[in-house]
Amino acid sequence: MEHPIITIAELPQHVGRKVTLRGWVYNWRKKGKIRFVILRDGFGYLQCVVFRPEVPEPVWEAAVALTRESSLQITGVVAEDQRAPGGYELKVSDIVPIQIAPEYPIGKKEHGVDFLLNHRHLWMRSRRQHAILHVRAELEQAIRDFFHGRRYTLIDSPILTPAACEGTSTLFETEYFGEKAYLSQSGQLYLEPAAAAFGKVYCFGPTFRAEKSKTRRHLTEFWMVEPEVAWLRFDGLLDLIEEFLSEIVSRVLDRCSEDLERLERDITVLEPATRRPYPRLDYADAIAALADRGHPAEFGDDFGGDEETVLASLHDRPVLVTRYPTKIKAFYMEPDPGDPARALAVDVLAPEGYGEIIGGSERISSYELLERRIAEHELPRDAFEWYLDVRRYGSFPHSGFGMGIERCTSWLCGIHHAREAIPYPRTINRLYP
Repeated sequence: MEHPIITIAELPQHVGRKVTLRGWVYNWRKKGKIRFVILRDGFGYLQCVVFRPEVPEPVWEAAVALTRESSLQITGVVAEDQRAPGGYELKVSDIVPIQIAPEYPIGKKEHGVDFLLNHRHLWMRSRRQHAILHVRAELEQAIRDFFHGRRYTLIDSPILTPAACEGTSTLFETEYFGEKAYLSQSGQLYLEPAAAAFGKVYCFGPTFRAEKSKTRRHLTEFWMVEPEVAWLRFDGLLDLIEEFLSEIVSRVLDRCSEDLERLERDITVLEPATRRPYPRLDYADAIAALADRGHPAEFGDDFGGDEETVLASLHDRPVLVTRYPTKIKAFYMEPDPGDPARALAVDVLAPEGYGEIIGGSERISSYELLERRIAEHELPRDAFEWYLDVRRYGSFPHSGFGMGIERCTSWLCGIHHAREAIPYPRTINRLYP
């Protein structure tokens, strides 16, 4: 009977059987008449043992010729071995090299960040980068399942837009058949009309901010998920954020334990985020808390990374800072009925200095007020006529938020810089590869 071709993930179902795997040499070592080949196939890592007295000489010679990242097909019997990485090993009977790789650029020695980012297309093969991107993939699937299970409709917002959403200073401009167009800063404005059509919607895609920032939290291209819900008021939005964040963190902890262990992530600092409720902190109280701790923030100031870190350190799970001054928030945010100088806005700050991972608000539902805000922010009225139509024809209260995937992934993985949380990072000084 012909033996099956399997992946490393399927090893437990094939103990004692001969199988074939396809992949790449992650590493190798020799010990007398034994060659240990660490195979990776995208699904895991497997120690393959080649014992010279038990294989034909051409198979031994093929094993000796293998180099790091050579591609190959390898056949043998699956054996349980708790000493081996992953708890299994392959007793090799045959090797078919596909391509013998020249010296691999990324060695065991220390490499600088620029070198690694210039070789990002190869760097993602490493265990650490593989684990980070696997966590990201699970996070994204958890997000899609969260909204799909609650009957949200996915709306694909456009990348090319005629005007700003989050401020004109961070727009990427491009020529569009004789007119100006801009890369999207957010899909939110396009979701609001969709909420009137479908009730509960979300978009999930790339967004662009031309911020000349070199902090560890900023990228010029990043991915964001944004739900928008008709009839949802501010308090309900806060509940939705807590439900959303606690569920997706639980999902990642449940399904990515091996990846987090590989990253040496202390999951005890993530576990509190799986439990509701989250602390909620009024902006005015946040200012007072900062003052008590020696930060000279004044009412009306926006918070920087240092202030966010201090506020987050007061709690063991993400904290929801609410009701920011209207003047430091976006034009579309609903004023607080009890204090119109403040917006029904929320930022969610992650622990351990990871900063804002979610920002949201109740949206202005008044046509007249939105019209006034567009003028106050000196935005082009013509470009927002369609957006005003949402209030002109059957206006309704609605709320939503946006979460950056890279910041959330960075927090979950415990990594220093968001550039490791995306396959191909784009920053103010990087557009390669």
